[in-house]
Amino acid sequence: MSIFTPTNQIRLTNVAVVRIRRAGKRFEIACYRNKVMGWRTGAEKDLGEVLQTQTVFVNVSKGQVAKKEDLVKAFGTDDQTEICKTILSKGELQVSDKERHTQLEQMFRDIATIVADKCVNPETKRPYTVILIERAMKDIHYSIKPGKSTKQQALEVIKQLKETMQIERAHMRLRFLLPSKEGKRLKEKLKPLIKVIESEDFDEQLEIVCLVDPGCFREIDELIRCETRGKGSLEVLSLKDVEEGDERLE
Repeated sequence: MSIFTPTNQIRLTNVAVVRIRRAGKRFEIACYRNKVMGWRTGAEKDLGEVLQTQTVFVNVSKGQVAKKEDLVKAFGTDDQTEICKTILSKGELQVSDKERHTQLEQMFRDIATIVADKCVNPETKRPYTVILIERAMKDIHYSIKPGKSTKQQALEVIKQLKETMQIERAHMRLRFLLPSKEGKRLKEKLKPLIKVIESEDFDEQLEIVCLVDPGCFREIDELIRCETRGKGSLEVLSLKDVEEGDERLE
């Protein structure tokens, strides 16, 4: 969509309009279509990359700029930048039904892709295909939340899918090297965070190779650094413990 703004003759292209109603009046801002969701999820932080112009309109398509007194009455300020941020965060993105449907379909596939990338069947250690995860999401009637990031929603999906199928996040394989003095004591503290100990060797220092849930990695890293005062080490051997081949549901 292209729009002429008669007030300053700026030609706006690829426009997405975000609208809000306050104090009985309509206020709009002109944004780049693919940037609004990025701002709302925190992926985009540069306002200049989101807004086509830091001007508040009453009607973007006609180029009608909002009056200063109307802005003060509705927002308590005439600071265009701050008002644009408010509208961007709380306003309603104007999209056609077809665009909205396309956006939701893309988000649905993105979420399924993240889940398929992060998860395995815990019994076979094999990953699921994106198509299989999409089918499972449809079976549980998962509803996309446009205002939430795909990563957040992928974690929600994993939690819900656990109730209907064999699925869990793929484990990370780590190697710990712990000083002999603190080794046994620290091992007891690490135990609740470890899923499987694959090997353990105690010589001059304690060496453990194990599988852990990715969500515990930061806690394990901090525990080893703090308890050993930097003398222990943590090495990631593999980000995902998976078997070759895709999992299939018969």
